[in-house]
Amino acid sequence: MTKTFFALSCLRNEDWGRLSPRPRYPSMLRYPKGMSAEGSSVEGSEANALFSVVGMTCSACAGSVEKAIKRLPGIREAAVDVLNNRSQVFFYPSFVNEETIRQAIEEDAGFEATLLTDETNERSVQICRIRIKGMTCTSCSSTVESALQAVQGVIKAQVALATEEAEVYYSPNIINYNQILEAIEDTGFEATLLSSGEDMSKIDLKVDGVRTDRSMRLIETSLQALPGVQSIKVYAELNKISLSYKPDMTGPRDFINVIEETRSRRFKAKIFPEEGRRDTHRSEEIKQYYISFLWSLVFTIPVFLTSMVLMYIPRTKHLLDTNVVNMLTVGEILRWVLATPVQFIIGRRFYSGSYKALRHGSANMDVLIALGTNAAYFYSVYSVLRAATSPDFKGADFFETSAMLISFILLGKYLEVLAKGKTSNAIAKLMNLTPETAILLTLDNEGNIISEQEIDSRLIQKTDVIKVIPGAKVASDGLVIWGQSHVNESMITGEARPVAKRKGDTVIGGTVNQNGVLHVKATRVGSESALSQIVRLVESAQLAKAPVQKFADRISKYFVPLVIFISVLTWLAWFLAGRFHSYPKSWIPSSMDSFELALQFGISVMVIACPCALGLATPTAVMVGTGVGASQGVLIKGGQALESAHKVDCIVFDKTGTLTIGKPVVVSTKLLTNMLLQDFYEFVAAAEVNSEHPLAKAIVEYAKKFRDEENPLWPEARDFVSITGHGVKATVRNKEIIVGNKSFLSEHNVAIPADAEDILAEAEGMAQTGIMVSINGEVTGILAVSDPLKQGAQEVISILKSMNIRSIMVTGDNWGTANSISREVGIEAVIAEAKPEQKAEQVKDLQSSGHTVAMVGDGINDSPALVAADVGMAIGAGTDIAIEAADIVLMKSNLEDVITAIDLSRKTFSRIRLNYFWALGYNLLGIPIAAGALFPSTGFRLPPWIAGAAMASSSVSVVCCSLLLKYYKRPKKLDNLEIRGIKVE
Repeated sequence: MTKTFFALSCLRNEDWGRLSPRPRYPSMLRYPKGMSAEGSSVEGSEANALFSVVGMTCSACAGSVEKAIKRLPGIREAAVDVLNNRSQVFFYPSFVNEETIRQAIEEDAGFEATLLTDETNERSVQICRIRIKGMTCTSCSSTVESALQAVQGVIKAQVALATEEAEVYYSPNIINYNQILEAIEDTGFEATLLSSGEDMSKIDLKVDGVRTDRSMRLIETSLQALPGVQSIKVYAELNKISLSYKPDMTGPRDFINVIEETRSRRFKAKIFPEEGRRDTHRSEEIKQYYISFLWSLVFTIPVFLTSMVLMYIPRTKHLLDTNVVNMLTVGEILRWVLATPVQFIIGRRFYSGSYKALRHGSANMDVLIALGTNAAYFYSVYSVLRAATSPDFKGADFFETSAMLISFILLGKYLEVLAKGKTSNAIAKLMNLTPETAILLTLDNEGNIISEQEIDSRLIQKTDVIKVIPGAKVASDGLVIWGQSHVNESMITGEARPVAKRKGDTVIGGTVNQNGVLHVKATRVGSESALSQIVRLVESAQLAKAPVQKFADRISKYFVPLVIFISVLTWLAWFLAGRFHSYPKSWIPSSMDSFELALQFGISVMVIACPCALGLATPTAVMVGTGVGASQGVLIKGGQALESAHKVDCIVFDKTGTLTIGKPVVVSTKLLTNMLLQDFYEFVAAAEVNSEHPLAKAIVEYAKKFRDEENPLWPEARDFVSITGHGVKATVRNKEIIVGNKSFLSEHNVAIPADAEDILAEAEGMAQTGIMVSINGEVTGILAVSDPLKQGAQEVISILKSMNIRSIMVTGDNWGTANSISREVGIEAVIAEAKPEQKAEQVKDLQSSGHTVAMVGDGINDSPALVAADVGMAIGAGTDIAIEAADIVLMKSNLEDVITAIDLSRKTFSRIRLNYFWALGYNLLGIPIAAGALFPSTGFRLPPWIAGAAMASSSVSVVCCSLLLKYYKRPKKLDNLEIRGIKVE
């Protein structure tokens, strides 16, 4: 968080890449009317303010906030961070103040805004993830979400039914996570904290050997003295210590050493056993439903046999029909005794769920089940009691209906939970990639190995040196300091081919070393690692609702009350029709009267309706889709991105690093004067070595070929000046050196000879960038630098055309190079010499003409356009995924993943449509059939227990339909291409 807003404060016109994670672009004047950029008095009095903006959900919201701010006079820049609900504003106090800006956000944009003071900036917004037990349908999740949104200090809350988790953005200065947990439990659901904003560098330790509070206080004091320890919480009853710390200064191994060295090694410490993990919770829930179902069978099978099977066997029928008291039979007593535990003990979860829902003014699936089973059970009790008190009453009981209903629903819930567990397999697999142990090396000052020690991988700290043997997993992100090998990164990036690693290369934790031994210096550990970031991103994506989910949320508000109304109406209609003899008596089964027939129709309607299937249609598909994407190196940041990506009909490509490899190389040199090539490059490299531009680095790298040493010392360059996007100027050995493009040399009054013009045109015609070199005012030579096209770029553009997707290239490079590249890859529309903000304006122009636009770029210079696009795709982002501005992150540098991302989104969304079609179709067809629509013409009647089984199967079928996405295969055209990433040495 601190890094993000430090980047915001360093914002400059030429560097948009550091604005993270959701940068916006400038579209209005930077200075008040009447003031120019040169107005030093205005610029000198510049101030900045940070606002918390509540209610933003997407980039469109951020855009409206930004525009509202920029309409004010005196605004130099406004950047909106939609992910963390913040806005950073740079302004001139003589023209506008913080209160005016805050009012503009509230009145013009319609969002609640609060000025954040410097003391609270760092901790103004935190995020906690909570597991919620007991939710059964979208009505439950909506109730919890509404309750959280009503809590003061909660900025944003997302509750996901499929994962049974909530993600809450809150202000720690107003509320803490314990109060959030209480708010959830007040709604009647069990809440367990999974993680909070304080967990980013937090560890729990278990201390053995502590017998007194004094010993625990001694340990706490010893730990508090360590540099980098921020806070300590002691749980004496559990012998547990929770520490928050700065990973750059200390780590878990230091804590354990301090604890164990206290009191002459009387204490032992280890990492506290992890509890409450998603897979553990899911397995417990599965076990609970399984046991409940088995117990229900113990009672329900005898009920079923006595009412439907044994009645057709003469001997047993005679026994069961034996009267005990008046007309009360043995069979009725047996069914009553057996059905009661099922109704009130095994089925108590439905009573509990109904009470919690009704207490908060909502109705869920539990209400329908409780009403349906109670109607059957208590009517049966009435029938039995009347038979016991009447010498001539002969009624029918429906104990089998209530017992079988509950049994089938429990079976359905068991299968549903089992299937839902499989939708989150992708996260479980990612979390299991980290090895349990690692080999820690102790080195002397000269880098020689002193000792090796096997440690728990969770104890690795920054700067530790880890030994990775062949076949072992890399324990943390790091830098190779010794050895060479090939590493299989497919589990992280999806790249099938092993990647060569040697000294100076980076490795990712969780990947597998294949042949050689590597010594790796840990650079990112714990929650900072790429693997942890991917897991967090996928978890957040699965929590984020797709806009189409709002459809189900709207229906769920009215669904249960409507079903209850239809059920009562059905019973009343059939009852009145029977009372007034509106249908023949032959329609009534021999075992019941018209009231009982009407009651069965009413119960069937109540239990066949299924709000769960509607609620699970979108989130389960999103869960599986994002998980499959992650396994293929395509990280999709939630349902919004999925829904937008399937509509894309126009893709805007950046050139450098996207269509091309992104590593320019010098391909030719033409000298126009009589001098040695080595001397020429001596001057050029001396001037360019001070520049950070990729082209400058390519030139310096090429110049090294004329020197024997690996890191040569170049002549001193004095009076160095760099003009971004144009070139550099310096004095080397008393000679004025200018290296840059044609316009840069012209600005410095350097005459461009005709020969140079021809060479330049020829280079640009070959998709090369021409760079001119002037020594003492005379053009001395021209360098041609080329950035090779990525393998398969032409085929990818061709496949996109076959998918009816238009491709456009927007680049900051010159027109000649841009046109040449576009011809080579087959892109017809080209825009060259575009600045970052112009790229974003081009995206907006396409959107205004009716296109759904995706922007594919490197996530740095292209960030304004990535945010402006309907779908931003950052290509080749690798381990920097957490701070990208894109909606979709392509882990590899392969263009083929653009097609994979769009194709996966289309498949996922078609599955969502299929789920909704089934869920709605099931209810629209099932309810009329259960109400007896077919009974007059065909005599077909749906008994309540079959209706309950159908209801249970509908949820399972929707989840299973989503699970079929697990078998997604990318388009066969891509397999035929065999496109793979290229590494330029």
